[in-house]
Amino acid sequence: MPEIVIRPFTRADREQVTGLVNAHIAAVVPGVSVSVQALLSQLEGEPGDYLVDRWVRDRITLVAEQRGRVVAAAHLLRYADGDDIDEYLRDAGEIRWLVCSLDEPIWPDATVAGDALAVACHARFQRWGVTRRLADGALPAPGVYGVPEQWPHIEALYRRIGFRHSGRTEIVFVIRVGDLARPADPVGGLTARRTMGINGTRFTAVLDGAEVGYVEVDTNLDNGPRVSRVGSWADVGNLWVEPEHRRRGVGRWLLGQAAGWLELGGVTRLLDYADEKEVDYAGFLTACGFTLLTRTARGFEA
Repeated sequence: MPEIVIRPFTRADREQVTGLVNAHIAAVVPGVSVSVQALLSQLEGEPGDYLVDRWVRDRITLVAEQRGRVVAAAHLLRYADGDDIDEYLRDAGEIRWLVCSLDEPIWPDATVAGDALAVACHARFQRWGVTRRLADGALPAPGVYGVPEQWPHIEALYRRIGFRHSGRTEIVFVIRVGDLARPADPVGGLTARRTMGINGTRFTAVLDGAEVGYVEVDTNLDNGPRVSRVGSWADVGNLWVEPEHRRRGVGRWLLGQAAGWLELGGVTRLLDYADEKEVDYAGFLTACGFTLLTRTARGFEA
């Protein structure tokens, strides 16, 4: 058995680890990759996450090196213990993500190195004295979080070291913006108002002076220079229609209003998300032309 070295990440590892990360992203979201700069930014902190990231007390990235090659990497977080921190994360340790090469004829033992790295993650949690151990797959790319179904090797690795899926499963949908319908006003008298929203640009449906629904679309998924190939992607931050106006085509009309705006900015693909229990919303997205991109399992705990 070749020697496996588990050690902290160094800048000399950045190209190899970025390559591993991008291989995992590519299996979930087509045509998206992160730059070395994007990866290093996440390892140092996630300034876009102004709530949860400030709860992080310690962070470390570990790699598994085998015969001079980095074959696995993991980014770990330790959350602080305080009354202002969400109870679920309070004093918890989290594998924010873990990536690992697959076994192949010329490298048949990469999984062994991945297992060794995972054991080292547990050892780090033990050293930190955390009260809860969590695992995820939140890479710095849109639509890549939890453990997507395209990563059976990562789910199997997590299970081998004692993690179990105790949370929910989410469905990530995608549509080409050009395929979104641009229906006419379905009720008569609707006008659209564009403003800044909470989670992106907001398009509000106004009827007789009253707001009856809105959609927000976020085109800033690359957050400046952090992500190298995602400028043509956006996601739905919020979509809401007042109950008395539902099932009248207002939601589909709002998406059509947003589609024209997105196309002006060169956006070609739009993401949206639904919990697997949100059957009605998933059905609405499917009816609008969205297709399933991935199912992703959230909430692994040991």
